[in-house]
Amino acid sequence: MGLPNQKEINVEILEIETKETLQREEAAKRLHAIADMLARQNDVEFERDGIRFNVHVPDEVHLKVELEVGTDESELEIELTW
Repeated sequence: MGLPNQKEINVEILEIETKETLQREEAAKRLHAIADMLARQNDVEFERDGIRFNVHVPDEVHLKVELEVGTDESELEIELTW
């Protein structure tokens, strides 16, 4: 049972994507916060437009790391699936 003002929404497909420009240290801080959530609990939490999303993460996940290096732009993509 949730808190009195807390609503639970069940959806089959939800995608939250955020793109922004950050200092490298700030990006590392955000990645570290996600890593801490994964290490300490079974859920990861995201907040968007005042709505908090909690997603259950099982004990075993698939990790994909992709690095693309170009002359004008490079990309490091980290993906967890389960």
